[in-house]
Amino acid sequence: MKIAVSAETTVDLTKELLQKFDIHTTPFTIILGDEVKLDGEVGCEEIIDYVNKTGVLPKTSAVNQVQYEEHFARLLENYDRIVHFSLSSEMSSAYSNAVEAAKKFGDKIKVFDSRSLSTGIGLLTVYASQLVSKGESFEEVVRKCARRIPYVQAGFILERLDYLYKGGRCSSLAFFGANLLRLRPQILVIDGKMGAAKKYRGKIESAVRSYCADTLERFDNPDLETAFLTYTTASEGMLDEARKALKDRGFKNIYETRAGGTITSHCGEHCLGILYINDGGNVN
Repeated sequence: MKIAVSAETTVDLTKELLQKFDIHTTPFTIILGDEVKLDGEVGCEEIIDYVNKTGVLPKTSAVNQVQYEEHFARLLENYDRIVHFSLSSEMSSAYSNAVEAAKKFGDKIKVFDSRSLSTGIGLLTVYASQLVSKGESFEEVVRKCARRIPYVQAGFILERLDYLYKGGRCSSLAFFGANLLRLRPQILVIDGKMGAAKKYRGKIESAVRSYCADTLERFDNPDLETAFLTYTTASEGMLDEARKALKDRGFKNIYETRAGGTITSHCGEHCLGILYINDGGNVN
């Protein structure tokens, strides 16, 4: 039996990783003023340039039911079953749309609410792909992926709150206070929702160092097989701090990826995260 692994473009994997792990994506839509583009056609630099010029955030739109039906139908021409991972249902209608579309195909598709975003979803798709490559049955892939979802550690640090403020995800008081005090907030995805955790002061490079240390201390039982370092834009100093933290902790495979247009539209520039499975490699 051939099993396809699927996700939306909010998975934020590089073309090379998508090809390596045979992961298939379907795109969100991004609206830049009068222009309508697909996520993947527009990168983070174009998003940031647009916001800097206009002061307006792009609008993003989830994959709709018809688009999912077309995506699933194309995959089922070459595969017998599909496991699909959607952006957290707390953040988007993508999951509910995918569930409705999957009903058209009977029991051939399992749609997961990842309860995560970006390469938090990527961790699940890579895991699913590895299970498929080992010859696991569809039922076993579904069972093992469902057990792993609660252990996804997804979080990031922001240099500024501009995009979250413009998008209505933080108050004006928090926004102006953070900018005045040069606070760099840590955002964690907990129970499928984004929420502020710690706040750091000073240069963004030193803030990244503290963020990585605090994340690895709080989520201290990592599966050391795979970690992601994902960012919109970042200085080399920011990247070096994150690379060192992950390497020193002993991760075997550290993949660096850039956030796509959808995630950048909500998080903005100089946003960086380290993401991994926090189960010690014991959940199966």
